[in-house]
Amino acid sequence: MGLLALGTPLTWDETKPLADHIRDHGITQFLKTWDRWKDNTGKGLLWGDEIEYMVASFHDDEKKVLLSLRQTEILTKLQSVTLDPALEKYKPACCNAIPTFHPEYGRYMLESTPGYPFSGQPSSLVSVEADMRFRRQIIRSHLKEHELPITITSWPRLGVSDEIFTDPPTKPDSQGSSSRSDYVGELITNPHARFPTLTANIRQRRGSKVDIRVPLFIDENTIIPDGLKGNLSNGHATPAKPEPGTPYIHMDAMAFGMGCCCLQITFQAWNVDEARRVYDALVPIAPIMLALTAASPAFRGQLADVDARWNVIAASVDDRTEEERGLKPLKNNKYRIPKSRYDSVSLYLSNDERNKPEYHDVPAPINEDVRKRLLDHGLDDQLASHIAHLFIRDPLVQFSETIDQDDESSMDHFENIQSTNWQTIRFKPPPVNSPIGWRVEFRSMEVQLTDFENAAFSIFIVLLTRAIISFDLNFYMPISKVDENMQRAQQRSASTTQSFFFRKHVFPRDKPLSRFDLNSRPVSPPSPSTPITSSSSHSRSHSQQIPNGNGNGYRSSSATRSECSTPIESFEDNDDAPEMTLDEIINGDGDLFPGLMGLVNAYLNSLNVDVCTKCELRRYLDLIKYRAKGQLVTPATWIRRFITSHPAYQQDSIVTDEINYDLVQAIDEIERGVRPAPELLGKDYVGSGPTGCL
Repeated sequence: MGLLALGTPLTWDETKPLADHIRDHGITQFLKTWDRWKDNTGKGLLWGDEIEYMVASFHDDEKKVLLSLRQTEILTKLQSVTLDPALEKYKPACCNAIPTFHPEYGRYMLESTPGYPFSGQPSSLVSVEADMRFRRQIIRSHLKEHELPITITSWPRLGVSDEIFTDPPTKPDSQGSSSRSDYVGELITNPHARFPTLTANIRQRRGSKVDIRVPLFIDENTIIPDGLKGNLSNGHATPAKPEPGTPYIHMDAMAFGMGCCCLQITFQAWNVDEARRVYDALVPIAPIMLALTAASPAFRGQLADVDARWNVIAASVDDRTEEERGLKPLKNNKYRIPKSRYDSVSLYLSNDERNKPEYHDVPAPINEDVRKRLLDHGLDDQLASHIAHLFIRDPLVQFSETIDQDDESSMDHFENIQSTNWQTIRFKPPPVNSPIGWRVEFRSMEVQLTDFENAAFSIFIVLLTRAIISFDLNFYMPISKVDENMQRAQQRSASTTQSFFFRKHVFPRDKPLSRFDLNSRPVSPPSPSTPITSSSSHSRSHSQQIPNGNGNGYRSSSATRSECSTPIESFEDNDDAPEMTLDEIINGDGDLFPGLMGLVNAYLNSLNVDVCTKCELRRYLDLIKYRAKGQLVTPATWIRRFITSHPAYQQDSIVTDEINYDLVQAIDEIERGVRPAPELLGKDYVGSGPTGCL
């Protein structure tokens, strides 16, 4: 969530002349914070998640489910409830505080965060799901009887032409609304002045409406518009961006992207150097986690031939002019800008000697005036270039009351630019007048259908960051390969059909692989709920496979060598980032690369953790392990299968009201545990209970 200041918002024509003033004072504010915090330490690892929900309004008599636009009313109620001491009696014993709730871009959206940060201690990690579930129960208990909080990334019928998809109904206003959309109306946007202003100013700066296109999933009876050609989508997935002349789903408003839900994790680092190291290490992880959490197979009432939201949201806030997009020669603009404001990272920022210049192999325009000013103040080139790259952008929302600020006590001008650079990873300076230190925000994941899944991915990322720091791991690879991975991660069934570039040699020479115990402990015997068959998508052959619970899930019955043997070429000196399956990246290749799960196992085995806690953590880690193997499906795959197997589906790519109604109802039933979904969650999943309420 960006800045939610109160005041009188300026139009783009009023904001544009202030851009240099805002950038100049934004850098001054950053340098004030830098001077205060560059040598200070925080409180060590503290972290929190942000989960976004859509409020669904069920109309059972019509078999319709619509988006409820009661955000303001609901948040007012939740604020009152969370301040009431009576809520304490419902709080799980493992939760530290009452959670907090926040607005989001869509008037049908809510956001929740823990009331107090989690730590990195395993005992804290096993409380995450209970905290998330408590938040959902609070929301559910204070909605109307026909409303439910649903964690779904993209609403399948948002923006369907000439049909009702919100409660109350809204209509597009292509002449008077902030987006000028042909598909969605003004009422779906949060009424706070920031949001319609942001929407309008993006459109006005760009010089046109945003233009969002995702490839259409083509089934036997899909109607293909005249002049376009496409083959049935029953073979290999198409590229995440539609190729010229092929059918696509069109969207034209910020709501289609910023109206999606996601799962974000923010970590507080010990100091600025640690934050920078973690930031860089997570850059190559972002597309891997996007593929694993993919949950967006439908837009505007049609099945898309993608599984994830990223390109949709990137295009939804793309304020670049035709000159900046390379469609016209530069005349009125200063930079040719290759990416949207919402996109993948273009520069690593650590001053680690392993951050080599050759990894920065994509165009990343720099504001040279800003860079020089930062260098002159004593910042190193990597951090100066990172901030100078962010500051090629113009401010998008400015309030008249805050044009002139006290740079000692405010970071608002800095955050005006920083908070509207929505990259996969965000480096966050300490707030003013706060004990909070340097932070890193992980932003690529899609929200999952259940709190069990959201907790699992949160815990995995936290443990991975601890392994990165503890073992001084090196995940550096060329940014161009990270960008390619981001596109592959969005393709249909990417988690089982795509390969991804990833560095194999991650250990420093003084910490060889052979030093670490990569096994998952304790080892649990296989149960009927544990998938043990090999992924059909895994092309690598194995000798006889025996489940044993270690990092890569299998040991070979004919293996005679130790999996911890480390020939000299396995050290980080080797820069290779070959293509690997998601299974290999997460669970290891059975040779030199232990997999991200092996690294997490090694970190856990370096701690003094009791068996019960390790068993609890293993429940969550096994979800990631088996999803990477293809033995558990992604939410996108589950949703797509539900739609295409529904009795009302006509093999025409259309998600009707009836299908959507049954889909959202099924998602709620799965979360509560009253509808089994072993292909998604395994057979031992326990939901929030029959009512889902407190």
